[in-house]
Amino acid sequence: MAEQDRPHADPAPERVTQALRGWLQDGVALLRVRLELFGVEAREHALASVELLLAGLAALLFLGLGLGFLAVLLTVLLWDSHRLLALAIFTTLFLTLGLLALWLLRQRWQATQRWFDASLQELGRDEQRLSR
Repeated sequence: MAEQDRPHADPAPERVTQALRGWLQDGVALLRVRLELFGVEAREHALASVELLLAGLAALLFLGLGLGFLAVLLTVLLWDSHRLLALAIFTTLFLTLGLLALWLLRQRWQATQRWFDASLQELGRDEQRLSR
């Protein structure tokens, strides 16, 4: 009878091993999904940053050239009568626009979304689930 009881005692270590293997597989799968989400978010943020940078540079280039040519045109037109007034107005205009652009850039920089927010939220939810 002792021999018949032995086969029933041996499956317990196998069950523990299988449970640990299952937990390990679940943990690896969870980590894989989180890393994929992290990669997707990194790519989205990088693309959005590059697009924003290129659009901003193009806008600055064309607006700067346009304002420069406008300033030269109006200064040449007013050269005989009010050249100092034209130069003072354009200097004030360009400095004001530059300060406004810096202020808007600072506001935008402070309002940017935190990178990898979704990944951090998912990891927080995972931590809460595991702590229960």
